[in-house]
Amino acid sequence: MGVMLRLRSPLAPLVAALLLLACKPGPAEPAAPPAEAATASKVADEGEAAPAPVDASAYAAIVDASDRSDDDRALDPQRKPAELLAFLGVRPGMKVAELMSGFGYTAELLARAVGPEGVVYGQNNRFVLERFAEAGWSERLTRPAMKNVVRVDRELDDPLPPEARELDAVVMVLFYHDTVWMETDRARMNRAILAALRPGGVYVIIDHSGRPGTGVSEAETLHRIDEAVVRAEIEAAGFTFDGEADFLRNPEDARDWNASPRAAAEKGLRGESDRFVFAFRKPA
Repeated sequence: MGVMLRLRSPLAPLVAALLLLACKPGPAEPAAPPAEAATASKVADEGEAAPAPVDASAYAAIVDASDRSDDDRALDPQRKPAELLAFLGVRPGMKVAELMSGFGYTAELLARAVGPEGVVYGQNNRFVLERFAEAGWSERLTRPAMKNVVRVDRELDDPLPPEARELDAVVMVLFYHDTVWMETDRARMNRAILAALRPGGVYVIIDHSGRPGTGVSEAETLHRIDEAVVRAEIEAAGFTFDGEADFLRNPEDARDWNASPRAAAEKGLRGESDRFVFAFRKPA
């Protein structure tokens, strides 16, 4: 499966550099990532120094850290974490949040990327904690790499605490479709995320792609969602669409089977779904 990018933001050079690491010696110098583009423009106008671009090799080093767990490493081929971090443009000192962190796979990567001067808000709701994640999430939070992670137990209608403001990025991985059958007030949720982000901050959604025209009808049965629905709902909250990436795409996926982790694993298809990666920006 080839990897392509279709971005209207300054992300393309960054992710392209990352993807070329395997065949070119030495790190490349990427352009400003999405969450930093507005900041770079602002500080340039004010006569200040713009943030230095993140070397693509830094993301690979995060993924290759020797103290990451074997379980997390086993998920890497299907999650492509270095590409995700590059798309988010996460850099040291940032303030970011992950909605529905689950067991914390992505939250730990974010924590490593923002470093000790940054902060990660890792949110889960009561249902997921009680049914699945409490033990694993609590154990992960004891790890040294998670020192800068703030545990957030809140419902998705209002997912972030009052102190989580002026965030650089918010990400939700493979869960937006679940908000449908969980009867989340998604309009309220998306407005709350908009309020928590700084001007120019980004909201990134990754999810299993549904067939065009199916809307939200297969969110519970196949754990998929029509991309057009996601885009329309988030733009309605006041975001602008900023771009998308294809590093999790699978054009061979017929999108007619259950993509939930358990069901997909039983069929030997976990990590094989066609997944979209969308970035939305809070207007400056």
